[in-house]
Amino acid sequence: MSHRTCTNSTPIAQAEFTAFVSDKEFPCVGAKSALNRDRIRFGRFGTLGSCSESSRLLQSLKAFSREFAQPGDVPVSFVAMFDPMDVDEVEFENLLWQQLQSAHELDVEQGCAWNESVSSDPARKDFSFSLGGRAYFVVGLHPAASRLARRAPFPCLVFNFHDQFESLKATGKYQSMQTAIRARDIALQGTVNPVLARFGEASEALQYSGRAIDSRWACPFHSRELENA
Repeated sequence: MSHRTCTNSTPIAQAEFTAFVSDKEFPCVGAKSALNRDRIRFGRFGTLGSCSESSRLLQSLKAFSREFAQPGDVPVSFVAMFDPMDVDEVEFENLLWQQLQSAHELDVEQGCAWNESVSSDPARKDFSFSLGGRAYFVVGLHPAASRLARRAPFPCLVFNFHDQFESLKATGKYQSMQTAIRARDIALQGTVNPVLARFGEASEALQYSGRAIDSRWACPFHSRELENA
């Protein structure tokens, strides 16, 4: 695994990500809607998996959560952009969970409890990641992703509010959006990502990295709250 320092400034990196989502073949209509309505917030970080980035990531997500305390039914996301690195899918997955583990441990040290509406056990179907007391569905993107829809120009972690997904699901908007995304994904790559499950039917941890894994996969994340229970 090799790393290279990112020479792109935040505006350039943001422009590259925007171009990635804006491409007419990009399948996620939710991300396109958020972008078109100025409801994507960006953060520029260093090396993915670095403990030194956890404090800024946590602070950024807390600010994002405050800004969208009531996100409504228009999709909104926080995109954490990291330095380019040459990693394969397994390496990226390990770094993704390493970053989330580090941020979680800092969150606990700062006295913040896991969001009570979701489980902190990644084996459970009601699991969702929690930082700053807010639950998130996390989408990992990187250049070596086998799924074209996940092949961003550099590593990114996209944080989406779990409660917004629940709200969209209750109104039926999530189902129609998911149908549109799957149709566009098939048009782009010929198949639907095999790890995709309907929201709430399997642990969403299976989907975070985008790698083709199944229910036998063991998530490397360990909740400090479960360890102390």
